[in-house]
Amino acid sequence: MSEALIASTITIEGYGGDDIEAYLAVPDDGASARGGVVVIHHMPGYDSSTKEIVRKLAANGYAALMPNLYYRDAPGASPDDAAAAARAKGGVPDDRLVGDVFGAAEFLRALEASNGKVGVIGYCSGGRQSFLAACSLQLDAAVDCYGAFIVSPVPEGLPLKAKPIVGLAKDLSCPLLGLFGADDKNPTPAETAELSRALDELGKPHEFHTYDGAGHAFFSVDRVAYRPEAANDGWQKIWDFYGRYLAR
Repeated sequence: MSEALIASTITIEGYGGDDIEAYLAVPDDGASARGGVVVIHHMPGYDSSTKEIVRKLAANGYAALMPNLYYRDAPGASPDDAAAAARAKGGVPDDRLVGDVFGAAEFLRALEASNGKVGVIGYCSGGRQSFLAACSLQLDAAVDCYGAFIVSPVPEGLPLKAKPIVGLAKDLSCPLLGLFGADDKNPTPAETAELSRALDELGKPHEFHTYDGAGHAFFSVDRVAYRPEAANDGWQKIWDFYGRYLAR
């Protein structure tokens, strides 16, 4: 693996035909067929730490694309200001999210080196949105990193207009990998266990892993929540998972 890549900011067509900003990274390895991954950023937004995740995926052989879900809320604003503007509106509407992920997935499938397979990965609010996208679109693999409010409603006082979406589980279009922390409060281990039971009852392929000593955002290298052992193991599980479902 050379880890050579090309990264750039581009414009893609999102929900409703809107032009939105996105961050693309592709391997520069001459491969003729590769899978793609849509990266759904966390609630803090389209920031440098999530762009690093896009580049990490490209360094490991995948074309990766992250749409700026807050672009319409504050075009040209800093990630912090855009996230604040989006929060003030209650977050990203579910239908808009699905449309933006659809546009990103179509862009990846149209790349010359695409093998036609596209997965999705999301963190925090993006974990919920990864599950939502996988239940609303035809995808090949989905990763949910500690996505909250899939089975439980948003607590009063939080500036987020999101409803439980466990009822969509019957429409899950692809295998799902879930990576969670045992000390997380949103989602709690009880909530992820409930989601797993629902998927079991529906016969939907999934694998969930919960890490002791880890809470929310344990993948975030620039936050005190970072847990290297859990994050490193989680990344290995992601590579194994995508290797099974997105490989050429």
